Amino acid sequence: MVVHVNAATSVDGKLASRRREQLAISGPDDFARVERVRAANDAVMVGVGTVLADDPSLTVDDADLVAEREERGAPPQPTRVVADSNARTPPDARVLDGAAPTIVLVASDAPAERVAAIEAAGATVVSVGDERVALPAAFGELAERGLVDVMVEGGGELIFSLFDAGLVDELSVYIGSTVIGGRDAPTLADGEGFVENYPDLDLTGVERIDDGVLLRYDC
Repeated sequence: MVVHVNAATSVDGKLASRRREQLAISGPDDFARVERVRAANDAVMVGVGTVLADDPSLTVDDADLVAEREERGAPPQPTRVVADSNARTPPDARVLDGAAPTIVLVASDAPAERVAAIEAAGATVVSVGDERVALPAAFGELAERGLVDVMVEGGGELIFSLFDAGLVDELSVYIGSTVIGGRDAPTLADGEGFVENYPDLDLTGVERIDDGVLLRYDC
């Protein structure tokens, strides 16, 4: 399994403003790159915070990329995966619009009525972990379903948890030429933060795209 985290941040490392509003940090060339990365993967994953803040579709829109997936025997769209311990994904969220298969990962303590509503909206609900989604077990479940190349698009809580669990293989960070600021603004890796055993990264590429720079790391 290969887990590829992809994110865009401001120069000061913020994913969004303190209001958690979606911002256009990158430009058209980087949007196209992200689309190609989505198309190359079996699944695209986000945390529920991203679903609630941005309501993303997580689909491949480029018809040529969809055709390329089908030519290699893959489904037209990658499977969408939401890490959602307490089953907070709204039934009318775009990730549940039927445009692509969707798996919602929940904890066993998630409220049954919320789980039922997500299932009724068409998602496959997978329970892994008690109070929180157990990410190693969750990725094992994805691998059993043939989802072995997984792109993670955020947010900061999920990205931190993946690093904390040692599950990140590749990291791509687009740094846009803007400053957002704010002590409460989300960063690339939120969560509790590390105080020891900081993850070491191997810088493998630097590329200017639009008015920013893309950094690529092996983890």
